[in-house]
This record gives sequence, structure tokens and C-alpha cells, in this order.
Amino acid sequence: MILKPRLEDFKTIGFYLGKIILGLALAMIVPIVFGLIARELKPALDFLISFEISLIAGLLLTKICKTENDLNWMQGMIVVSLSWLAAMVLGALPLYFSGHWNSYLDACFDSMSGFATTGLTLVQDLDYLSLTHNLWRHLIMFMGGQGIIIVALSFFVKGASGAFRMYVGEARDEKILPNVIDTSRFIWAVSIVYLVIGTLALGVVGIVNGMKVFNAFFHGACIFMAAFDTGGFAPQSQNILYYHSFLYELITVVIMILGAINFKLHYHLWTGNRKEAVKNIETVTFFMSVMATFLIVAFGLSRLGIYPKALILFRKGFYQLISAHTGTGYQTIYAAQFLNDWNHFALIGVVCAMALGGAVCSTTGAIKMLRIGIIFKALVEDVKRVILPEKAVIAQKFHHIKEIFLEDKLVRSALLITLVYLVLYGLGAIIGLHYGFPFLNSLFESVSAAANVGLSCGITKAGMPTGLKLTYIFQMWAGRLEFMSVFTLIGFFVAMVRGRK
Repeated sequence: MILKPRLEDFKTIGFYLGKIILGLALAMIVPIVFGLIARELKPALDFLISFEISLIAGLLLTKICKTENDLNWMQGMIVVSLSWLAAMVLGALPLYFSGHWNSYLDACFDSMSGFATTGLTLVQDLDYLSLTHNLWRHLIMFMGGQGIIIVALSFFVKGASGAFRMYVGEARDEKILPNVIDTSRFIWAVSIVYLVIGTLALGVVGIVNGMKVFNAFFHGACIFMAAFDTGGFAPQSQNILYYHSFLYELITVVIMILGAINFKLHYHLWTGNRKEAVKNIETVTFFMSVMATFLIVAFGLSRLGIYPKALILFRKGFYQLISAHTGTGYQTIYAAQFLNDWNHFALIGVVCAMALGGAVCSTTGAIKMLRIGIIFKALVEDVKRVILPEKAVIAQKFHHIKEIFLEDKLVRSALLITLVYLVLYGLGAIIGLHYGFPFLNSLFESVSAAANVGLSCGITKAGMPTGLKLTYIFQMWAGRLEFMSVFTLIGFFVAMVRGRK
């Protein structure tokens, strides 16, 4: 029997949602200060208005719904799913005020794309967008990659049990440290250290390539935030192609891979356990998967003969592949070149890479390597059961930080999430077909949205149908949260309508 939600449920959800909105409001102080320093007064005013709206919304929720109760599992999941929707709506305000988005829906599209670290964009005249608004586009990627809930856990939430329930609801089920709040702070510490190093490296390369010092380091910070958080936004409409630098591309490849690594693995690498990088099932599966998908791409491109030299094949072929596999979405070719210059075989390789993704508990999306590794191990185990004598004892193990025995519940969970992702990929492709786009194009764009990648073959643009915009927003949201908190929110609404008191 389904029970109707109680008033206390609404109060608890509203209270913690208000805290997360307050965190988002405080984040807007960064572009306000930056805008004043850069003498971009109109953009600074856009963020000041958005800050006030977000602050009022957060304060109202925390005051009206004030409670001492900790979150239960259902409430935690709902807070997470609603937080991402609230972040989209409020984060879109300064973007819409800028006048570079044709509608508020378009601004919401880019806001969700940013927070979900996807990188698909509907912005107009990006090359003339203010520095302040550009900073915000990349800052929301930096927050979204670490996790909106991670911000709240680091600064606003004290209850350990409720904190863990929100942490899990944001598609993170691995604690690095015993306390989930300390885990959140470690994730931020790692990200900030890499931000400093990555910005310096990209900034120096930019200066060497002739950029002015301020522009070089501004671009370096923006590119790092989007690359490490596997997002794909860039300050210029030409994306990474704008920089025309092999070294710049090489550094972003390293940053993208770092972003696709499990934060728990980062912790072990930082504490000196470097052997974990070659033993871990995720890194091994990732290496094998990259090699397999690149072979598909390279074979397809070699038949065309458009990239005859190895260096050009790396910059045009491998770069798009690793960008796809890490879920970043950076491009060194124009979107139209996927359709005009590449053949279907090479595109299928990129689609497969996007669909698979990086590591769990990282900044990337999609199915993820741990699940692929577990499914492969389960397949090997089943083959052994058929080949070996009936009395043989078969115990399959895999290494993920420690040795873990392969259990049915692990395989079932991996298969279930994989199946739901495949359904989501297919759903977007069918809707694309409905609007008249070819199947492979529709599948490419659908997987890019649902896997939070951001590569585009040209479908995503301001003039595309409203229904397709809403479809991609849903895919980015559901794909980033890995469904459980989304399903919980849907169940909560059903209980509100059909539940018994």
C-alpha cells in the first residue's frame, strides 16, 4: 500500500533544499566580484539580481520548513533530484539576463548542460559573451562535476546520516574517508589543487602561443574547469580548435583523463599507492575500452584517407575519441565535420565511447567502467561454469581498491543501470527520428546528452524543436543522477496523487 507523504516529509525536503539553494546563491558572489573587478557592470548586475532571487528562495525555504529532523533515504533522494532542477532554474537567470540566449528555456538548457557537465549549448554569439558570464558557465561545470550536493555537504550540512543519503543520491556510493563530509572536502581539495596546476600549465602555453597574460590564464582556468569536470564548455565558439596548439590539446587530454578517474583512486595515488592505477578494474577496463573504440574510429577514418599522418590522426581522431570516452565533449573539429568528413563506422566508434564513459565516483557520466568490468567478469564466470566440470568451485574476483568477490547483487545492479542507460539512449534517438533527423545523427546526439558528453553532430542548436530541447534536458538530468533519485521523485509524486493517508 502506498502512503501519502506527510507534512513532515515536505518540511524536511524543503529545509535541506533551501540549504542547497543558499549554497548556489553564495556561488554567485564569485562572478559578482569578478564582474566588478573586470569593470563589467551590467553582467555584475545580472548576477546580483540572480543572487538576490536565489538568496530569498533559499532563506524562505529554510525558515518556512525549519526542522531538526535528519533526512531518510526517500527524502535524501528527493532533495538531490530537486536540487539539480532548482540549480538549473536559478543558474539560468544570469545567462538569460545577458541577452545571449533566445529564450529562458534555452538558458535553462545551458544551465542544466553546465551543472550536468554535458557541454551541449544553445548560446548565441559566444565569442562576444562577457567574461563574467563565461566564468559562470565554467564555474557551474566545476560545481556540477564535483556535485551540487558535495558543495552542501562541505559547508552547510552537519547530519552524517542525512549527508550520506544525499551523497548516494547524487550517484556516488563510494566513501573515500570514513566520514562522508570529510570525503566531500577531500574531493574539493583535490579539485582545487588540480585547478591551480592545470590553470598554470594552460596559461603558460597560451602566453607562448601569443595570448595576452590575463586572457591566457582566464582561458586556462575556464578550460581546466570544463576539462577536469568532463564538461566541454569553452570560452570561444570554435572550442579547442580556437587555440591551434598541439601542446594545448595534449594537456587537455591529460586533464580529461584525470577527471574521468575515480576520486577514490586519486586518494590512493596521492597517498603513494601508485600500483593501484594498473591493478584497478576501472583503469584496466578504461584502457582496453579506449583501445577498442579507437581501433573502430581509426579503421573508419583510414578508409577515408582524410588524416594521412599519425599526428593529424591523433589530433582529429584520437582527440575526439578520448573526449567522448571521458565524457568531456571537447572538439578539435567542427560539428558538421562529423557528418561531412567522417563515415558511419568512425561515428559508431565515438558513439560507443560516449555510451561507456569513465569511472564511478568521478566527474564523468554514462554507464561507467566499473559496471562494464563487472559485466565482463560475470560473463567469464558463466563461460567457466559451462566449460569446467560441474564439481569445480568457481569464485570470480576483481580488484577495485581491494579484492572483491563477484556477487550476484553486484552483477544485477551493473546490468540494471546499463539497461536503463541503453533505454535512455534509445529514447532520445527515437524522439530525434520523430523530428525528422537521421537515425545515426539522432543516436549520436541522444547518447551525447544522456551520457553527459557534449559532442555534437549539429542537431543541438537554438532552432531545434522545443520537444527535443526538453528531451535533452531530461536526459542530461537523469543521466547525471543515474536514475535512482529521479525514480524516487517520480514515485513521490505518484504517492501524492494516489497514496492513502
